Amino acid sequence: MPRPEINRAGEMDVFVCVVEQGGFSAAARTRRMTPSAVSKLVARLEARLGTRLVNRSTRAFQLTPEGCTFYERATRILADIAEAEGAARAGEQPVGRIRLTTSASYATHVLAPNLPDFQDRYPGVTLDLVQTDRVVDLLAERTDVAVRAGGLKQSQLVARKLGETGMVIVGAPAYLDRFGRPETVADLDGHNRLGLGYVRTVEGWPMRQGEATVLVPVTGRVQASDGEALRQLALTGNGLARLTRFTVRADIAAGRLVPVLEPLNPGDREAFHAVHVGQGGPVPARVRALLDFLAERGRVS
Repeated sequence: MPRPEINRAGEMDVFVCVVEQGGFSAAARTRRMTPSAVSKLVARLEARLGTRLVNRSTRAFQLTPEGCTFYERATRILADIAEAEGAARAGEQPVGRIRLTTSASYATHVLAPNLPDFQDRYPGVTLDLVQTDRVVDLLAERTDVAVRAGGLKQSQLVARKLGETGMVIVGAPAYLDRFGRPETVADLDGHNRLGLGYVRTVEGWPMRQGEATVLVPVTGRVQASDGEALRQLALTGNGLARLTRFTVRADIAAGRLVPVLEPLNPGDREAFHAVHVGQGGPVPARVRALLDFLAERGRVS
């Protein structure tokens, strides 16, 4: 026959209560048990341990040396359990550290301006921000949330859409003065087309040509690891870059960058999602707070 399951923590709790209340009857009242049930539980504990913990008599209650040792260790163990449970319950409140991975573009133009409000709203939450355009393994890199651009592959991750943005080809006025403003797809052959140094879902710049959409290869002499670096390269006159509109909206308004080939823009849009691990299980309050905040204040358009 299978052995009955032993509730060691429950046994320790009752034994500690017996010691602290000074007897079985007082412990029984505290734990809402009968004195005989308390006595049997302690006797069962002694039998399992193979040693006497308490010397019993009608007038005295005394711990044995083994009982003293067991009491001291049991109190520490019960305190550790209480602390562990308290820490888990703290998950109901937005406290703790969140590791967030996102692109430098999103961090610079969307997250950073709104981050002070998040910190004011959730003073118990600290944010560990990692900037990269690389798709990270959330479990392997202990990441709570990742903000990703582009289409999502089928996975066990949970995604919340943060909107989508159009794309635009831009260049600095000084660069266009030097190399001319392109008006056709063929004109791009004479321009340095700045690109990203990693594999993309779509390799090239989609452009309208008549009734069709063609992909123009990105063959510039400079590549970068993320979109924000491409923006800086474009601002300093290194070439043309195709960037998300929300990252260059202020630059265009200020005249630092100029849109080109807009009549040939196919109007494709790039979606942004906040993804996290947690399908089918509860989400810690600190993570849920960030997800809700991003849905409210971290949208792109």
